Amino acid sequence: MPAGREPATRTADRATTAPHVEAGPLGVLDGDGSVYCARGLVLECRATTLPALAEWTLAEAKLGTPRLHRWGKDSDPLIVLTAAAAERLGLPAVLDDRRNLRLPDDHKVIRQLQRAKWKLTKRGFGPWARVYRPAVDGRRRCVQFAVLPWGALDTRSWGSADRLPPQDLAAVLAAYASRVITPRGSTAVSGLELMTALRPPTRPVKDDATGAWVSGPTPGSLTAPVDPAPPEAPAEHPVAAALHARTHTRTPAEVLDEEAYEWTRDPQLLTDAECARPYAVGIDVNTAFLAAANRLVVGLGGPVHVQAPAFDRKTPGSWLVDLSGIELDPRLPSPFTPHGARPDGPAWYATPTVAYAQELIDTYRLPVRLRPSEAWIRPEAGPYLDPWYTRLSEAYKATMADLGVTSGMPEGEFLRAMEQHKQSDPATTAVLSAIKSTIKGGIGKLRERPQGARYTFGERWPALERPTWRPDIRAAVISAARVNMHRKVLKTALATQQGPPPTGRLTLDDGALVPIALLSDCAVYLSDGPGPLDVLPRTADGKPAPGTFRLGVSPGMVKHEGTRELLWAVQMLDEGLNPARHIKGDDQDTGE
Repeated sequence: MPAGREPATRTADRATTAPHVEAGPLGVLDGDGSVYCARGLVLECRATTLPALAEWTLAEAKLGTPRLHRWGKDSDPLIVLTAAAAERLGLPAVLDDRRNLRLPDDHKVIRQLQRAKWKLTKRGFGPWARVYRPAVDGRRRCVQFAVLPWGALDTRSWGSADRLPPQDLAAVLAAYASRVITPRGSTAVSGLELMTALRPPTRPVKDDATGAWVSGPTPGSLTAPVDPAPPEAPAEHPVAAALHARTHTRTPAEVLDEEAYEWTRDPQLLTDAECARPYAVGIDVNTAFLAAANRLVVGLGGPVHVQAPAFDRKTPGSWLVDLSGIELDPRLPSPFTPHGARPDGPAWYATPTVAYAQELIDTYRLPVRLRPSEAWIRPEAGPYLDPWYTRLSEAYKATMADLGVTSGMPEGEFLRAMEQHKQSDPATTAVLSAIKSTIKGGIGKLRERPQGARYTFGERWPALERPTWRPDIRAAVISAARVNMHRKVLKTALATQQGPPPTGRLTLDDGALVPIALLSDCAVYLSDGPGPLDVLPRTADGKPAPGTFRLGVSPGMVKHEGTRELLWAVQMLDEGLNPARHIKGDDQDTGE
């Protein structure tokens, strides 16, 4: 390509051709000195101390990953230590400090690093550690370590990956690194780091006065930390703590509460037709938060307060508006609250929620007018998460294809493949689990709360100093995911009722298909048959009804979550439990 026109985003597969990282992104060190790398490569490392291992990694191993963006940074090499390798290097089998999860400063390994002029980050040496020396000629000198016996790979994210043989674990982590990013810590940390890697905050710009190249902000990126608006801030944030006492419970008119659905229908509202259906069928939206991030415009800068604004769906922000006048059929959840109950007065909402309210008003000619009393808007905006969506979406679909589930499969074939996909390859299943955890964890990290017993309410905490601490962006993603779910629920109900779409009101007839429970990205319907094809509405030519749930592997499409008997589902409702939480059937012993 012509000079200056190279693509901004590069795939990590470039690591296979870059000579300084030809061994791949990482190595798994075992107790005999064998280092298992990507593509089956095995290196020999004779180091018996951590400083020597760091020296060997930078001088001989040729590990690392090229940058994902032209203005980003190459990923540092990662060395994963098995239990045998940790013992060989003098590390304890378990960490005595269970609260801070780090070696004490006087441990012999820490003293070895200090004598060899290696520095540690403020986190110290824990399950995920980083040692470094000052850069030379602009080249970073840094090595990451992941200590398996200390729980570096959380089973909730990686499944049983840490119990795989070293060569298989290396393949799992290398696949994740090539499709997502070289792990930097938990999958949540990696999800957040991926945002920055794809949209670096700074770029080189020429100073007109001196002609020198200096660091400048990157258009479309989050370039500096900003404080949230008061309703967007968690209670302990200085912005909120200055307005409310610690014991104060903020009302909907004081705090933005955009969370995922957890709703069950009142069992008294079950119709006779529904009670005649023998099955409860759960359907689950694939990577719902990721799908919500696609093309989502979010604020890039700080909030601006305005009084009595006219609502603009193109402006990201938080709006104080009364949506209680929008009346839905009592069998439907409200799209405006996570618990599905109708709001009873003014409340703060993110832009996607208010935009959906306006959509309902306009589409069904509801006798309601939106009049926000105030708002915190962000005039500087853009689709910040688009590259993040693209990379994770491609990673998810590629990994599902490795498990035998591909785009465009006939629906019956797709359902059969989904029944078996996690049983075919434990290693690839671990990659899939990590990718899904990266999505949820990355969104959650946008509003990381203070950690540690020493924190004092109302004080700042370290996460606030990074540009990616943005609770408003988290709220916008969750808001978009929730209204996406409600839109499909409503379209499904309208496609299955006998009469025409309502005008001036949103009421349904007894034949409409309405869920009995929602939990985040899962919906449970009562059905005449045991599978999703018995539930989801079709057109006269057999295609999925427009705007309703569609079976498939892509983000935003749905899969079968589980099926139980009608009486089981009704009993769950009567006991105040959510059938969507338990319909999969693999959590019955734990209650999780």
